[in-house]
Amino acid sequence: MSNIPTVLTRIIDRKFEEIAERSEQVSITDLKAQIETNRGGATDPRGFVKSMQNALSEGRSAVIAEIKKASPSKGVLREHFHPADIAQSYAAGGASCLSVLTDVDFFQGATEYLQQARAACSLPVIRKDFIVDEYQVYEARAMGADCILLIVSALDDAKMKELNDLAISLGMDVLIEVHDRDELLRSLPLGNTLVGINNRNLHTFDVSLDATIQLLADIPDDRIVVTESGILGPDDVALMRQHQVNAFLVGEAFMRADVPGERLAELFK
Repeated sequence: MSNIPTVLTRIIDRKFEEIAERSEQVSITDLKAQIETNRGGATDPRGFVKSMQNALSEGRSAVIAEIKKASPSKGVLREHFHPADIAQSYAAGGASCLSVLTDVDFFQGATEYLQQARAACSLPVIRKDFIVDEYQVYEARAMGADCILLIVSALDDAKMKELNDLAISLGMDVLIEVHDRDELLRSLPLGNTLVGINNRNLHTFDVSLDATIQLLADIPDDRIVVTESGILGPDDVALMRQHQVNAFLVGEAFMRADVPGERLAELFK
């Protein structure tokens, strides 16, 4: 944990401030009550992993299509940003799942974006955020998330297991994100089906698909490897497929397209 990159450190520091602010407005007890009240309704978990497994079993790429207005490194990606319309476009284009940024300060995301996107289609949705506390896990389920992201570089082993187990107990799936071999080996004992490999170096922000390729030999065959960042064109997709990686999380390439779902269908035909 001592070698967390500076940008990530700033984000995590802000997350703890945010949790304190939010919990003053809505307590964990309130969130648990919301979850119980909604149980058996439209926000019940949709099966994030199952949707990806179904695509792969049919010989299709399992694409997690991201709804993201902005990023710290690239600024605003999409001026005309309508999450419901984007979600419907992705569903029509063949996405297996959606990823929605809920971080406000660094990615201009919002809880409402996740809710709007999820209500507009039948795809399961991952809450894409920097989750460091149980409050955010309960919050994710209360807002309707079907899956959460856990970033290994932001967590120690005990906290990672605690948050992972809590998410599963609430009926959500978990995408564990790693950046290198040490993080991968820390994550594997959790037994999660989804292993996300972020091709972006958190120290330099450089992107290389070699990050995924170099870790494949260490990943058990029963896991689904999700390659994240740097999938911008057909050559990138082809390279991953050559290495038997057929699950992708893609955001920027779609967000910059006039019709995101058409770009998705074109890239993964």
